[in-house]
Amino acid sequence: MKKSLYILLFFITLQGQAQFKGMFGKDPIINLENFDKQKVHWGYFLGFNAYDFKIDYKNTPDVDIAVKSVTGFNVGLVGNLRLHEYIDLRFEPGLYYTQRNLTYSQFTTTLDALREVKSTYIHFPLLVKFSSKRIGNYRPFIVGGASATLNLSSNSKSKDDNLQQRFRVKPWTKNYEVGFGVDFYLEYFKFSPSIRGVFGLGDELIRDNDPNSEWTGNIDALKTRAVFINFTFH
Repeated sequence: MKKSLYILLFFITLQGQAQFKGMFGKDPIINLENFDKQKVHWGYFLGFNAYDFKIDYKNTPDVDIAVKSVTGFNVGLVGNLRLHEYIDLRFEPGLYYTQRNLTYSQFTTTLDALREVKSTYIHFPLLVKFSSKRIGNYRPFIVGGASATLNLSSNSKSKDDNLQQRFRVKPWTKNYEVGFGVDFYLEYFKFSPSIRGVFGLGDELIRDNDPNSEWTGNIDALKTRAVFINFTFH
């Protein structure tokens, strides 16, 4: 039984090496040769995110508010419009689940010190993709653009604030984004892993009713920072 298993694994390894060589070797078999000549094509993506907050203070605090990121999940659609041989316009609406934990060290109880900011975002980015010349079955690219984000968990309409353990942020934010990735042309589809940074442009914080609140009184601006790792299939 073991001998048969070893023989099977040996042949699977040989087959995998042959396919890899056929796709990315010295003389690769060119997959999806005319794929990028389409005026419009569609796809979808799955991925992960890490959201953070950039906090600007009115007065230098004794201890900064600690922000801890929790890895989240992304899913969405891709629409691609070919503008030029090396330039594409992309719309990538998606649903992003994430969480950030804010710790205020001046408090002695966890109830006051910890704020779990759970967010469900609908993200609307409009991006320009600049691709290099295709090399065999792969093609590096850079991407950048602007986006608007709707936070379905903002608590913006709540009259309660941090005195009732309710951390509030604005529902809409505007951002700019930059990133890079690689298109891999496989036999039946194009696979594109990418990494992208997102930078919020405006203050998102809704301050507590008390202007001297220990949670929000000294915050001048609260802005989103995030990293997306997406795996796109066309």
